[in-house]
Amino acid sequence: QEFVTVLVRDPRTQKEDSWHSYVDYEIFIHTKSISFLKTSCVRRRFREFVWLRQRLQSNAVLMQLPELPSKTPFFNMNNPHHVDHRRQGLQEFLEKILQDALMLSDSRLHLFLQTQLSPEDIEACVSGQTKYSVADAIHKFASLNRRFPIEDEERKEGKNDADSDSESSSSGLGPSDDSISCGCKASPASEES
Repeated sequence: QEFVTVLVRDPRTQKEDSWHSYVDYEIFIHTKSISFLKTSCVRRRFREFVWLRQRLQSNAVLMQLPELPSKTPFFNMNNPHHVDHRRQGLQEFLEKILQDALMLSDSRLHLFLQTQLSPEDIEACVSGQTKYSVADAIHKFASLNRRFPIEDEERKEGKNDADSDSESSSSGLGPSDDSISCGCKASPASEES
């Protein structure tokens, strides 16, 4: 039985510069779907969700996509209620998107949920303007964010012969307690301003 569980959680305030800050959210996916890695974890900000919805809508012209939480001029990132309300809305948006087979066929969605690529880099990858494919980008991100340092050390020393070069479709990322509770690493260099 295929399933996709998506959680939007752990809102964090990030400083862009001395005058500007924003909130980003961790997107955690756990699934048995062959369309995704078994688990993945990225951090995204609201404007990246807006970009994703616009791109998905342009590819599904005849469909009405679910709405994002409204962008209110009164949003206060220091107000836990505002932040949590937005977090819930983002999670509901992704839950609805992930139930639609047409949406699941869009490479932008997969790169958004399973890599830390910026929207510009996602567009470049999808349009074939990068040296790496969509699958390459996803597997590279998964290997960089692997949460099994002992396994990596054994692989370097050649001790783990059975698994040393086998990457399954799940990229070796199992549903460990560590991956569920520790959160994911943000990649500051790939965040857009």
